[in-house]
Amino acid sequence: MATNPKLHYTTPGMDEGTAQRVVDILQDRLYAMNDLHLTLKHIHWNVVGPSFIGVHEMIDPQVEAVRGFADELAERIATLGGSPVGTPGALVDSRSWDEYSIGRDTTQAHLGALDLVYVGVVTSYRENIQELDDLDLVTQDMLIAHTEQLEQFHWFVRAHLEDKGGNLATAGATTEAEAADAAGGTSDADAHAGANA
Repeated sequence: MATNPKLHYTTPGMDEGTAQRVVDILQDRLYAMNDLHLTLKHIHWNVVGPSFIGVHEMIDPQVEAVRGFADELAERIATLGGSPVGTPGALVDSRSWDEYSIGRDTTQAHLGALDLVYVGVVTSYRENIQELDDLDLVTQDMLIAHTEQLEQFHWFVRAHLEDKGGNLATAGATTEAEAADAAGGTSDADAHAGANA
């Protein structure tokens, strides 16, 4: 992950080295949330099939919440004396995950791929929460609040992918294309691979 420029100052009670590490964590989460809200909007525009309207309408509140997370992350960076980076080029250059790989496809295909996206996002958030335990409890609280909502959104997605026994159609999939196919995708999923983090 790229380091932000030198801090202008930091919050009272936090040394500069700690503040810089917290800002780096926040910047990575900012990239992730900007990427996620664009990915969700892409899905919103590209789902087709019998469950179109339900999934199309389920996605928009997720987009709005994730945009809000991005704003909170950026403002926390500024509070700690950093300069949040929100440009598309910086996001692409700095992210550690692949671009979302599914184009126009069925709702099930997109939900299958989105399952893997949320796995990556939630896993990264939880890793950051662990690290923040020793760095900054205020930032940790913010990431915990985000994670609670992200996990709920993930549950909404997974509810479309499980059978009555609780078995996920995407179990064992390691790429978005595999997850899309396992969930019932039919069009472009085989042409692409990747998983967001």
